[in-house]
Amino acid sequence: MMNRMKIGTALVTALFLAVALAACKKQSGDNASNDSGTGIGPVSSVQIAAGIDEGMAKKGADLFEAKCSACHKWEEKVVGPALQGVTTRRKPEWIMNMILNPVEMTQKDPTAQKLLEEHLTQMTFQNVTQEEARMILEHFRKKDGAK
Repeated sequence: MMNRMKIGTALVTALFLAVALAACKKQSGDNASNDSGTGIGPVSSVQIAAGIDEGMAKKGADLFEAKCSACHKWEEKVVGPALQGVTTRRKPEWIMNMILNPVEMTQKDPTAQKLLEEHLTQMTFQNVTQEEARMILEHFRKKDGAK
């Protein structure tokens, strides 16, 4: 009789926990983006030319060196993730929104949330303009070998 009560209590507790976890997941999902791949921020569309804009890529390389290289390297994880191949994994809008709006991205964008969970460090806002973020994106495109 006592064992049946313990089993019953354990089952009720497990059911309660399952319902509570499902409610928490739904509630946090309400704040997440629809994961359209563009991220959350001011950039909803980016015009990408077929080739690399060398002048823009050079300025982007200089900006990257000044603002990003303390935490990011191309081929290895430092504080943040290695960036090699980022332009093949993410949409241009997502990359720019992550540069321009990192805190809100890690709060609401599922992909950025996973990166924060994996790397355990919040990317900081580096006070770049949308034009400068586009230059950094062009640098990334060049490094990734975009044609």
